[in-house]
Amino acid sequence: MTGRQVVVVGAGPAGLAAADAALAAGAEVTLIDSAERPGGQYHRMLPDAYEAADPGALQHGYAAFDRRSRRVLGHPRCSWWAESSVWALERRDPDRDPDGAPLVHVLSGTRRHVLTPDALVLAPGAHDRVLPFPGWDLPGVYTAGAAQALAKGERLVVGDRVVVAGTGPFLLPVAASLLEAGSRVLAVLEAGRPGAVARGWLSRPWELAAQLGKSGELASYSTALGRHRVPYRWGTAVVEARGDGRVEEIVSARVRADWSVVPGSERVTAVDAVCVGHGFSPRLELPVAAGCALRPAADGAAGSPAEAFVDVDDEQRTSRPGVYAAGEITGIAGAPAARAEGALAGWIAAGGDPAARTLAALRRSRDQGRAFAARLALAHPIGRAWPGWLRPDTVICRCEETTYAQVCRSATDPTQSEPQVAKLATRAGLGPCQARICGPTVAELRRGTDNGPGPGPGPGPGPHHRPVAEPIRLGELARPPEARPASPNSPAEESTS
Repeated sequence: MTGRQVVVVGAGPAGLAAADAALAAGAEVTLIDSAERPGGQYHRMLPDAYEAADPGALQHGYAAFDRRSRRVLGHPRCSWWAESSVWALERRDPDRDPDGAPLVHVLSGTRRHVLTPDALVLAPGAHDRVLPFPGWDLPGVYTAGAAQALAKGERLVVGDRVVVAGTGPFLLPVAASLLEAGSRVLAVLEAGRPGAVARGWLSRPWELAAQLGKSGELASYSTALGRHRVPYRWGTAVVEARGDGRVEEIVSARVRADWSVVPGSERVTAVDAVCVGHGFSPRLELPVAAGCALRPAADGAAGSPAEAFVDVDDEQRTSRPGVYAAGEITGIAGAPAARAEGALAGWIAAGGDPAARTLAALRRSRDQGRAFAARLALAHPIGRAWPGWLRPDTVICRCEETTYAQVCRSATDPTQSEPQVAKLATRAGLGPCQARICGPTVAELRRGTDNGPGPGPGPGPGPHHRPVAEPIRLGELARPPEARPASPNSPAEESTS
C-alpha cells in the first residue's frame, strides 16, 4: 500500500478508471463529481425511482461499468463525494512545497472543504460545441448532448418532430436515444461532405482494426436509424431556426467543403425541436487554474481551431507537479481511450510501479485512442466559412445577448484590441455560463475567418481562464471550510447522520 492521498475530479469513464487504478495501487481516494451517480454523460442512467429493468439494453458496456462502479464506491479506502463541485484550485507555495499538488476547494451542498492531496487527477470531461446561427437562441434549440441527457437520464423527449444536425459520429447515438425515448427524428444532417469524411476515416485503413468496438457501436446506431427510416443527409447544415416564441421551423442548406452555403439549396422543415452539435469543447477551467500547459489542437479538432488540450507525458503527467489529466481534456478520443488514460493516470498518481505489466496494454489502448482522435478531427473538421451563416443581429453570447456585429466591431476597434477590454465592451462571456458556450466562438471570430471580420487579435488567456471555476455564493465563500470527512460517506450523508 502506498498510503498516498489521491483526489480524482470527475466520475465519468476516465475518472472512474483512475479511482479504480489508484485504489488497486493502495492509495486513499476521494472521488468528486457534480452528478448524483457516477458514469458521466456516457453512462448516464435513469434516476433510482425509474430504474431500468435491463440497463444493459440501454448502455454499451454497462456490465463492465457497473462492476467497476460497485468496486470503487464500495471500497473502504474510497470517499465518494456526489453532487459536489471543485470551485477552485490553489497552487501551493513553490518555495515551501515545490512538488505539492494544488489545494482542492470543494463545495458539497452548502459546505465548503479544502483537500490537500498528494496527487490530483483531473477528468472533468467536455461539453458540446455549437456554432451559432440565426435563431439558435430560440426555445426548442438544444445542444445534442442536452437532448441525449434528457432522453437517457430522465426519459424525456425534447419534441415530437426533431432534426439532429451538426457534424461527427456523436449525432448517431443522439438520434438513436431520441428514437428510443419516443421522438420522431425527421432527419440527421451531417455538414461534412461524404468524400472528405471517407478520406478521413479510410486513410490508413489497417488502423481501424483496433476500433472494432466503436465500429460495432456505430453500426447498431445506424441500424436503429434505418429501422425508423430516418434519412441521413451529407453536406447539409441547419443555417437558421425560425419561430414565434419557440422554434417552429428550421432552414437547412447544402454546404460546400468550407461550409459556405450553396445558393438556392435552402429547405424549410417544420419542427418542434432541433438538436445541434459541432464536436466538443474540453472543460479546461481546472487544468488552467492548476497552471497546466496546453497544446494546440490539430486544425479543426474538437470543433474549432481555437481549441486546445492539456499536454501530458507518457504517464499522463501534466506540466504541474502532482497533477495528472485523463479523458477529453487531453483529446476527444472516446470512452475506451478515456478509460485507458484514467487507469494509467490513477495508477501512477497513486505511486504504482511504472513498469507494471498491465500498463503496456493501457498505453496501447491509449495510443489507439489518440490515433482515433486524429482520424476524427481529419474526417469531421469545422469549415472555415461557417460565419457566412450569420447576420449582424445574430446572437453570439446568449447570456448577454451580444450580437455578431458587436463582436466584429470589437475585433476591428483599436481601442478594444486587448481581449479583456473587448470582453467588457461586448460583455460576451460575462454571463452565467462564463464563456463556456460562446468563448471558443468569440475567440475564433476575433481572430478572423474566411468570411469573418478579418484578422483580429488573439484570444489572450483564452475563455477557460477562471479563478472561480464553478458558481459559489458569497455566504458559502465567507463560511470557514470544514475538515475533510474521515469516513468514506459523502459530506451530504455525514451532515444528516
